[in-house]
Amino acid sequence: MRTPFDHPAARRRTSDSLVLKLSADGVDGIGECAPRSYVTGETTASVRTALEQVDFAALFALLTGRDPEELLGLLHRDGFARTFGIDGGNNLLCLLETAVLDWLGRRLGRGARELLPGGEGGTSPSLPVSRTPDSLPVSQVLDLSLDAEEFLATRGPFHFVKIKASDDIEHDARTVRTIRDKLGDDVPVMVDANMCWTPANAVDHARRLREAGVDYVEEPLPKGSWEALRVLRRDGGVRIMLDESVCTARDARTAVESEACDAFNIRVSKNGGPLPAAGLVEYARENGVRFQFGVQVAEVGPLINSGRALAFGHPDALTVEAGQSDRFFPEMIVAPPPAVDRDTNTLSPAGGTGWGMDLAASAERWAVRDL
Repeated sequence: MRTPFDHPAARRRTSDSLVLKLSADGVDGIGECAPRSYVTGETTASVRTALEQVDFAALFALLTGRDPEELLGLLHRDGFARTFGIDGGNNLLCLLETAVLDWLGRRLGRGARELLPGGEGGTSPSLPVSRTPDSLPVSQVLDLSLDAEEFLATRGPFHFVKIKASDDIEHDARTVRTIRDKLGDDVPVMVDANMCWTPANAVDHARRLREAGVDYVEEPLPKGSWEALRVLRRDGGVRIMLDESVCTARDARTAVESEACDAFNIRVSKNGGPLPAAGLVEYARENGVRFQFGVQVAEVGPLINSGRALAFGHPDALTVEAGQSDRFFPEMIVAPPPAVDRDTNTLSPAGGTGWGMDLAASAERWAVRDL
């Protein structure tokens, strides 16, 4: 990575993802996952091992033997794992699902929004169809490699600010206050504690950040601390967004039933692919829970555009994290590279069919396996 990214759970100078190209009937589909062991327990090595056990003959038989329109409908109705009879972790399923959806998009001549529930041609009536906006504002993330003053001077304009917490609550409170004083009350500010608080200190930390002007705290406690999260919401006086604690639909149900959160951070790779992620949006709306579309650090292509497709289909999200691939990597392995208008900190919808990108020539040097 050309630019580092630091937060309490990891200090990143390098990062890894898996990209898969499926080729059938003269059409390519490109998928991606970004395994992080502290999120889902998966690594790139474990996903590669699992990928080698996949029955690709059966996958290609279904992919090429069914009408593409019918297959897309099955995926929307039954999900990827059931449709293809493949079991595995969220990142394995995401890698395969994004590749298959991209392949179907190219076969059908459909863009990214049209591949997902709620979009034009989508099949889920419970997800509202709305006109795709021309652009979406994105959040700016202040990690521990940058101080607040430089961040404010170089990363605007600001629509939503996420601050990666340090190990010093007073430092974090000062950072919140500095940003709040500069930006006023209209820009939401969230602190992402990355599971580093404890039940013993969480309420005091939350109250201190509330006094400084914070709006949300993201994943403050170890994963699945349901009762402690309920107490924190009640006694700390801040709204809670859950990320690592909500990887599956079952996690989401437990979070809601436990009264443990006010919002979900939905990330395509963590949540098993764009179709399960769309299901979490639906569940959140049904239960009065807000949501944002987040990213794994250093996504490289299909994950970025599939997440953006979800965001353009659901512009009522709290915010969209566009990622910083343009800052992280000296060259991209996809073309055209996912773009952010840094003058306005906004996104435009991806063009083309599928996820709207192909592997660039620079991808060849990273190839590790031909299945």
